[in-house]
Amino acid sequence: MLGISFARRSVDFDVGDLANKQQQHPFRIHIPNEISALHGGRFGSSRVKCWNEWNEVLEAGNQMAPHQHQQRKPWRKNLYENADYEDNYTDPSFLQELKTNANLQTYTLPEAFLGATRLSQQISIVTSFLIVFHYLYTDTLKPQSILGQAIFGTVFGYLIYAGRSLRLGTVIEDFKTAAAVLVFGYIFSPLLHTLTDSVSTDTIFSMTFLVLMLHLIFYDYGVPAAIVSKAISLNAAIFGAICLASRLSSPFHAFVLLEVAAVYFALGPILLAKIRSVPLLVATVGVCCYLLLQLSMTIFWTYVCVLAFVNGFCPLLFVRLQRHKNNIHGPWDEAIVSDFREENGSASSI
Repeated sequence: MLGISFARRSVDFDVGDLANKQQQHPFRIHIPNEISALHGGRFGSSRVKCWNEWNEVLEAGNQMAPHQHQQRKPWRKNLYENADYEDNYTDPSFLQELKTNANLQTYTLPEAFLGATRLSQQISIVTSFLIVFHYLYTDTLKPQSILGQAIFGTVFGYLIYAGRSLRLGTVIEDFKTAAAVLVFGYIFSPLLHTLTDSVSTDTIFSMTFLVLMLHLIFYDYGVPAAIVSKAISLNAAIFGAICLASRLSSPFHAFVLLEVAAVYFALGPILLAKIRSVPLLVATVGVCCYLLLQLSMTIFWTYVCVLAFVNGFCPLLFVRLQRHKNNIHGPWDEAIVSDFREENGSASSI
């Protein structure tokens, strides 16, 4: 048995257990030179020399670590001044700029109900367009009658939109544009009538449902969002009208349906952006309900349930879940650089 010093503690153990003790106690071990001669050179001088060198490295590190810790600079939020700190070091001052729900805008229940009416308005417009298609598809109404009503509604809406700013030169230019649309639409109606004639009716109806859903999803409801796209919304609605036009009996029927689609989906949003109101929504919903009652009770209740879900359940759920919103902002966010011209404009206005 030999006596070996373990960090100022005297421990006696057999030389054969030396390797195990070294693994269990990774601190400084003093190895006498006499050990290298024991057990037939089992622990040679090279092994003892390596252990001695390792102990010297540990002692040097222990002596330098407190000195380095005392001398390093305070941590700053600067990429090039924190060389003394580890890459994953997080200073307590880093989260001092943490903000929760900054610039949060909460909505009351009446505001949520009023915002949901915009979606209900567009659903009612899509429903009325499909009702017009049904009348053309079943020949319940003559296409001449529907075209006359569409022209009258367009002129009436144009007068409301122009209001007191109506000028003769503007009226002439707008009339030329409308006439060009009507003429080219009538010329290309035979082509559009047979464009999807080879596709089955079930596929046409399914595709129309999908593209009209895209129209509702990408429609501009007055809220800035990345998903809003007026081009996709309008093109989806017109494509749905072209698909349905191939199911009609004549090219003139197809021409009337496409003109109605242009009035509903191209001109309608421009007018609604100016005169949007709850009474107008009530009138639109009332007309749709009256017409759907004459067509199918199942479709009528489906329409009513959809509007109840959009205008009743969704606003209640939205207002209820507002208190759970927890959006964090901190130094990890991207910097927002304000426009220099906007700053000058606001300063000059003040």
